[in-house]
Amino acid sequence: MKLLLKKGRLLDPTLGIDFIGDLLIEEGKIKGFGREIEISEKDLEIIDCRGKLVFPGLVDIHVHLREPGEEWKEDIESGTRAALYGGVLRVACMPNTKPVNDAPEVTSYILKRAREKASVKVYPIAAITKGQEGKELAEFGRLKKAGAVAVSDDGKWVADSSLMKRALLYAKNFDLPVISHCEDPKLSFRGQINEGKLSARLGLKGIPASAETVAVVRDLLLARETGTPLHLAHLSVKENLPFLRWAKEEGIPFTAETCPHYFTFTEKEVEGYNTNAKVNPPLRTEEDVEAIKEALKEGLIEVIASDHAPHSPLEKEVEFELASFGMIGVQFLLPLSFNLVREGLLSELKLLQYLITNPSKVLKIEPPSFKEGAPAEVVIFDPEERYLVTEDFIQSKSKNTPLLGRELKGRVKTVILEKRIIHL
Repeated sequence: MKLLLKKGRLLDPTLGIDFIGDLLIEEGKIKGFGREIEISEKDLEIIDCRGKLVFPGLVDIHVHLREPGEEWKEDIESGTRAALYGGVLRVACMPNTKPVNDAPEVTSYILKRAREKASVKVYPIAAITKGQEGKELAEFGRLKKAGAVAVSDDGKWVADSSLMKRALLYAKNFDLPVISHCEDPKLSFRGQINEGKLSARLGLKGIPASAETVAVVRDLLLARETGTPLHLAHLSVKENLPFLRWAKEEGIPFTAETCPHYFTFTEKEVEGYNTNAKVNPPLRTEEDVEAIKEALKEGLIEVIASDHAPHSPLEKEVEFELASFGMIGVQFLLPLSFNLVREGLLSELKLLQYLITNPSKVLKIEPPSFKEGAPAEVVIFDPEERYLVTEDFIQSKSKNTPLLGRELKGRVKTVILEKRIIHL
């Protein structure tokens, strides 16, 4: 089978290309690209991509697939289908499943289920500590051998500094990236939303910015001391920026991510006790939103991930204090992030670097690209199409997002995954 994508705007951050042209795919692999490819064969299929962006599949390194253990919220099949609809063709799933992915048997199970049910590639992230209890390190070597690509206690911070230092040194031996959930639990204890005037007015205990920044600073210091690469997950507050600049100047081996909801929404979304806007870290102030955008523009934060966190009505349609933290996001990662281009903060190529190349570097995997011979992982995206976010449109089992009923701009039209052509 030969497939020719005609007259799309070809973008590949790995190769640094950005021009209107053609992309040729043969037998599920990239055959070549150019401004004009002339080919006449009977079995050639042509897709007209005029007015569309054509780029490699996105890589989301922060997704909760809920399998094993909480399949009523999401499972590998539904979560990866949502990723496919969002143009995310590789996902890394966090370890806070039930049981926790702290043993090679769990890692192997996730990969087996992915082979059977997944629409896109799945990369398991294993736990730093056994049971994510912050007491004893998991067996990194066995986990990596089973297929884990990184370690994280996401959802919990490794509060014991000595243990975190040992984790960084241990991970260095196995060339495993370490991803930190930056939140001091003593400072955030029982917090519900961002600490400030709104939390006081709503009568909800707040989570202060210091809960995040204290954790960021400690982990940066440990990364400097150990020389181990560290990835800081879902940053949300302006107070981080001076410390990230300092870490860059010091040459500390770190990367940082944020999520679309931290540069799209503010704490005002929780007005009326909207549990779909209850996330951790919480939505912050307008000043924080602008600071996160500045950090992306400046390159202090170089990865955008969804922190896709599905919850069923059982966990969301309850009193605010009892509701679970999290919102779905993998299907909306691209359209929300593309607003950064519309606002002139990032070029299309730079945005795709944050969504493809840089997250691949964090996980130490080869990024999807248009290199000749590479597997076809291609997204055709219409940046101008507008549509309403409805429950039927959402591919996840769970529908917990403040985007419900709102209009979005930018939609994935077609995905090519090796020999499969999927029109969405």
